Amino acid sequence: MRQIVLDTETTGLEWRNGDRVIEIGCVELVDRKLTGRHYHVYINPDREIDIGAIEVHGITNEFLADKPRFKDVVAEFEDFVRDGELVIHNAAFDVGFLDNELGLLNRDRLNVICGGVIDTLKMAKEMNPGKKATLDALCDRYEIDNARRTLHGALLDAELLAEVYLAMTRGQESLIIGLDDDDGPADNVAGGVDLSNRAPLRVVRASDDELQAHNDVLSEIAKATKGACMWLLPEPAEAPAE
Repeated sequence: MRQIVLDTETTGLEWRNGDRVIEIGCVELVDRKLTGRHYHVYINPDREIDIGAIEVHGITNEFLADKPRFKDVVAEFEDFVRDGELVIHNAAFDVGFLDNELGLLNRDRLNVICGGVIDTLKMAKEMNPGKKATLDALCDRYEIDNARRTLHGALLDAELLAEVYLAMTRGQESLIIGLDDDDGPADNVAGGVDLSNRAPLRVVRASDDELQAHNDVLSEIAKATKGACMWLLPEPAEAPAE
């Protein structure tokens, strides 16, 4: 499976108001491993950069004056991301900007070029309701060194996001089944180990106190998320008839 972890920097916050992409950074994952391949480019947007945006990423109008336009790099960008699954933090922002750039050139949008999008911001909020889900916050949560990130930068942020994404989804690789393997294991054999003489699994059920503690945690989550709890709380028991 090929995935492209992607980030952009822009002249401002809203492509609908004419803001443009000024930097694209991508790193490649294949089967959840960084390949070392990356794509990085600065782009002349043919417009001024908002002061607030410069304070975030540090990219100035003067720096971009001699950089290529998007039309000059679009083909190589498309070649790098083609057929890959995109991994983006706050995907709606970057996809909106890139689709706008592609649309201005009458090119196919990302949903045609690529094989889908994973939004790590949405994923982080679902995994940890009520907690901060910025890239810096996730780096802290998963103990990823982001000391170099004094300013936003598309390639650096894509590299950090790749590490965050792998940490967030750690263990999923064990769920992959090799469906193309014709020589499957025989009955009662898993991974070459004979399970026919294995002792029955012991089932340990939760005590009443443990169940109550679990329900208390779900109640706290429901309160923190104003009812948007991923798990259903048990219905209250009916009062016994008089």
